[in-house]
Amino acid sequence: MATKTGNPFLDGDFTQFSDFKKWSEQFQIPGLDMQSLMEAQRKNLEAISQANRIAIEGAQALAQRQMEILRTTMEEASKVMSDLAAAGTPEERMAKQADLVREAFERAIANTRELAEMGAKSNTEALDLINKRVAESLTEVKGMVSELQTAANKAQQKATK
Repeated sequence: MATKTGNPFLDGDFTQFSDFKKWSEQFQIPGLDMQSLMEAQRKNLEAISQANRIAIEGAQALAQRQMEILRTTMEEASKVMSDLAAAGTPEERMAKQADLVREAFERAIANTRELAEMGAKSNTEALDLINKRVAESLTEVKGMVSELQTAANKAQQKATK
């Protein structure tokens, strides 16, 4: 039983709207296949769900790889400190330090490139899925419009007879 609030917008029975099929039957348009329309919307939601899953999996893989890179970097930094402490003359230490900085910079560039490619790959996969569904949806809409046009033409011919 609905609670009376005195507000006509809140006191209505909105449960009828939860059954979209029943609700949509009130708005029958000749030639419009509501079942096809509902199926198209289900496919749209499924495509969005799959795209989100791909994006989340990509983000998780990216975060995992970042953690691997961080762990490796910390291990290498510990080794570098030991190597620097063991180096002989100040000139040898400077040369060793310059080599280590160059190697670290090259690794940082490679890691950044790898992470960017991982992100781009998952984004591309998700967008490709959405683009494919949009193309399918446009084809479905074109078919529905064609069916509506055919029904309208038949109705017009019937009315002129």
